[in-house]
Amino acid sequence: MRCALKPSDPAGDLPERTAQSLRALAGGPISRLPQLLEAMVTVGSDHDLRRALDRIAETAASLTSARHAAVRIHDEDGGGTGGPISHGVSPEAGPVTGVSLEVPIQVQGELFGTLYLAGKGDGEEFGDGDLHLVRVLATEAGIALGNARMHSAARQRRRWIDGAASVTTALLAGPGTRSTATNALTVVAEQGRELAEAATGAVLLPHAEGGMQVVAISTVLSEAVRTEAFRGRIPPESPVLHQLHAGLAVFSDDFAADPRSISPLSRHYGPTMLLPLRSNGRVLGALALCRMSGDRRFSHTERTLGTQFAAQAAVALVLVDRHRDRERLAVFEDRDRIARDLHDLVIQRLFATGMLLETARRKALLPEVQEGLGEAIDELDATIQEIRTAIVALQQGPPEAPPGLRARVLRAAGAATAALGGRPSVRFAGPVDARVDDRSGRELVAALGEALAAVEASAPAPPQPARVSVVVDATVTLPDGRAGVRLTVSCPDGWHPPMTWERPLHGRSGS
Repeated sequence: MRCALKPSDPAGDLPERTAQSLRALAGGPISRLPQLLEAMVTVGSDHDLRRALDRIAETAASLTSARHAAVRIHDEDGGGTGGPISHGVSPEAGPVTGVSLEVPIQVQGELFGTLYLAGKGDGEEFGDGDLHLVRVLATEAGIALGNARMHSAARQRRRWIDGAASVTTALLAGPGTRSTATNALTVVAEQGRELAEAATGAVLLPHAEGGMQVVAISTVLSEAVRTEAFRGRIPPESPVLHQLHAGLAVFSDDFAADPRSISPLSRHYGPTMLLPLRSNGRVLGALALCRMSGDRRFSHTERTLGTQFAAQAAVALVLVDRHRDRERLAVFEDRDRIARDLHDLVIQRLFATGMLLETARRKALLPEVQEGLGEAIDELDATIQEIRTAIVALQQGPPEAPPGLRARVLRAAGAATAALGGRPSVRFAGPVDARVDDRSGRELVAALGEALAAVEASAPAPPQPARVSVVVDATVTLPDGRAGVRLTVSCPDGWHPPMTWERPLHGRSGS
């Protein structure tokens, strides 16, 4: 006789069938009841899933004199079966053969697995008493499996929550630790990989030419794979990228064979999660968590927790950016204060001192005194120009911002400081950044570089520094009557002739 309860049996009848089985056992031979009850207590108190189910298989074989008992459980998502937990002769791969008794394991209508029995030791067939025993055991197995999964899910959630908290703490730890932009992304990649038990964790950000680029990576794979992946790019036409830009996560059980993935990086991986880093409706980038081909796929719980972790990481990254912006703003405010002090106090005092010296020079009777005072006045004028140049430099934007013409001129002058033995004096006239277009600005900077190179080639030998004056005037009128910009590079000491470059103003345009 082959006895089987199929998973399609009404779930609502399971408690009643179990109760009937217990009554049938109580009304019949009760020699096996103590062993059954002992097994139920042991299984119910054990939160280790494999030990509990092994106990179920062992007890089922003992109570029914079966030569073989096996429990095959479905994975958490019900999308396949796990390996059998067996007692007695191990079954071959695939479905258990020669089964004489088969009982589904389910709780509250959800199918968790199946308990199989085969080969009764006394050569007889399984009877109703055996069926009642196995039915009770299957019910207890379902309860044990449900409890074990709840405990496992709780531990898993706690681990992901702790991981997300540690990421936030690390990112907001402040300067001098791990709060720089690059390190912040690396923290997210490392923590995500560890929490997901993945082979690789990577953070991708938008690329200037479209698509997304790997900017931070943590992997257990070879250095060659890491080198290939770092700065690797998902092309803009990728269906995966379209889904990420829409704020949707991408899940794949085999990324290498997934038709949605057209990046060569996918060939190394199997189960994969691509999670958008999204904050306030804006997608900042993506977090990729990849397992090796053949590894277990990500469960529904892991996908949910990974998505929540990515959302938390995105918020932390935004907070890091804002923290960095506040620090940058404090620096700029300090620069503005210094610039105001230089302009309102230092320059005014130097100017007043220069006026006193000019008055003294006019009253001086000796020619050598007049000459000495004139040189002092010239030095004060040069000092005032230097301070004004410093004020302009203090008022420049952050390094990552596109530099204006003033910033590029100051940068070129600073680059020549070492060769000339002193920083060239730079003076601007008129709204240079506003009036000079991009093309003329590039030509002006190139002409300045050539002029400074020519001055360097003929500069006096050290220790005498070469004094160089650079003037950019956006208020000049060219000989043909058009408004223009003029660059003048001169040497006040007279050892090199002045060099002039000029162009008409065309108004600003795109590059």
